[in-house]
Amino acid sequence: MDRTANPCADFYAYACGGWMQANPIPPDEARWDVYSKLTRDNQQFLWGLLEDLAQQKDRTREQQQVGDFFGACMDEPRVERLGAAPLAPDLALIAGLGTKRDLAALLGKLHGAVDPLFGLSSEPDAKDTDVVIASFQAGGLGLPDRDYYLNPEPRFRDIRAKYLAHMERLLRLAGDAPKVAASGARAVLRFETALAKASLTRVQKRDPHQVYHRLSVKQLQALSPSFRWSDYLAARGLADLDVLNVSEPAFVRGVERLLAREGLPAWQAYLRFHVALERAPFLSRAFQEESFGFHRAFLQGVKEEPPRWKKCVHWTDEELGEALGKEFVARAFPPGRKAEAEDLVKLVEAAMERRLRALPWMEEATKKEALAKLAAMRNKIGYPEKWRDYSTVEVRPDDLVGNVDRTSRFEARRMLAKIGHAPDRLEWEMTPPTVNAYYDPLLNDMNFPAGVLLPPLWDPTIDLAPGYGNTGGTVGHELVHGFDDEGRQFDAKGNLRDWWTPADARRFAERARCVSDQYARYDIVPGVKINSKLTLGEDLADVAGLLLAWDAWQERTRGERLDPRDGLTPPQRFFVGYAQWACENAREAYLRASAITNPHSPGRWRVNGVVRNVPAFREAFHCEVGSPMAPTSNVCAVW
Repeated sequence: MDRTANPCADFYAYACGGWMQANPIPPDEARWDVYSKLTRDNQQFLWGLLEDLAQQKDRTREQQQVGDFFGACMDEPRVERLGAAPLAPDLALIAGLGTKRDLAALLGKLHGAVDPLFGLSSEPDAKDTDVVIASFQAGGLGLPDRDYYLNPEPRFRDIRAKYLAHMERLLRLAGDAPKVAASGARAVLRFETALAKASLTRVQKRDPHQVYHRLSVKQLQALSPSFRWSDYLAARGLADLDVLNVSEPAFVRGVERLLAREGLPAWQAYLRFHVALERAPFLSRAFQEESFGFHRAFLQGVKEEPPRWKKCVHWTDEELGEALGKEFVARAFPPGRKAEAEDLVKLVEAAMERRLRALPWMEEATKKEALAKLAAMRNKIGYPEKWRDYSTVEVRPDDLVGNVDRTSRFEARRMLAKIGHAPDRLEWEMTPPTVNAYYDPLLNDMNFPAGVLLPPLWDPTIDLAPGYGNTGGTVGHELVHGFDDEGRQFDAKGNLRDWWTPADARRFAERARCVSDQYARYDIVPGVKINSKLTLGEDLADVAGLLLAWDAWQERTRGERLDPRDGLTPPQRFFVGYAQWACENAREAYLRASAITNPHSPGRWRVNGVVRNVPAFREAFHCEVGSPMAPTSNVCAVW
């Protein structure tokens, strides 16, 4: 803390100032916050675990898989000797492309390991979540967002120029002659710019109705007559597929225009670049440096590449996450922690129920539906009840790129195999060591991995106030995602269905607009404001989530004697605990990129933007009415 700061003027500085001073950004990070620090602690723990498993003789099948994956990754001399050789099979397929009519079959062979142009996976049908449907997702861009291609400002023109040079260098590393690489890079930029124009904005994609288009394969074919969808689907093992959700039909039409306009050499250059782009981090030093130099150093301001061990731990977690997670939970997650977290979640849910029942602006018909949704919400805490089975995956101790290819294809096949079946409601999207949490609107469930339930975020060995502020705020945040401007459009079963009376929908929109208008005034960096239409869901979850955590803590400690500690009253400790999850330092380049791509507001506003709307905060710190954290106007309340 920085106790010299005035909590009523800048609570973030008061709660986080000392942390920020003591925690400069490491050279291999774009930002550094409490979550990042715990993530690194978990990674260091996994590093030691993986080193042991890589050398251990007596291992289970899963221990062998994660140990050999990590060992192959850490074998830098072998990775260096191979150079660009691991790209050869895919590059040969691309070189053998005879006509554009054969493009669909070729993409079907590449996808699953690398995914240029678009993605095909599965998800519960948003209007019938009892069944899983195939899901087409627009893709194909090498820059972080469509706006990087279309914004006319000088900064973005400079980014595009540097991107062109990066593409040319990467194509040369992949084997293109200099002139071929130069013309190829220009073709790729032309391609991606056209795809960007055909893509929805991030704000548009927050509207679930804009990304739900249940089409037959015949209708999909009509959108792009030149792309042989039957060939593509057969190559993916989906020859009998009849319907799918096409998130962006306009993007498919954009692909059709590219097929009509661009020749075969341009298509081949595009595919060569994207194969090299996706594989570059796993290849020799020259590829790694080229990838890091543009995407991390230039775009985000990072000073150094992460050490090899950190990359390899990350990739092992990414590719074999539940096999590794099982080892992590057994060694690092105290047996009683799951039950403690479950109790906390129940108290937060009870707080939401009380608030819903007492809500003055919501009619009874809407309240009934809201309460039904809350009652149906599932909670998944710590780790899966059923661990993923990787027994069919071949992992070799001397084949990093092959291991990545095989684990990626395993996951792609696993996802496509769900189509036509009921969703697995026990499944997780995050691995147990992950320091994060999420709400899934299609399954109506909250998910809190073991990694986010460890100190300093959740520490039941100290008094409950900071823990309920911190982790209680996280639980409240995820719960409110079921009732934010996007999540409220899904019902108790996760179906996209309007269960609001028109009057209540208007009243909600008015209250949400208050939050959006408030956050639109906040700077990310000087001259760049928060895009509050992009961050609205997260901002609503922050504001209401803290209220739920406060209610839960009040209920949990009702009748107990609570004494001051560390010069803070218990309520003050609650709010400091809340704020300190968000302590961070970030590079300016990262913040500028986040202004376009990140649906979360910066840490400062995830604290100061929240507490100014919380009456209990004003009382806890005796803030004078009219002070920055206790304003007299523009105070927002939704739930």
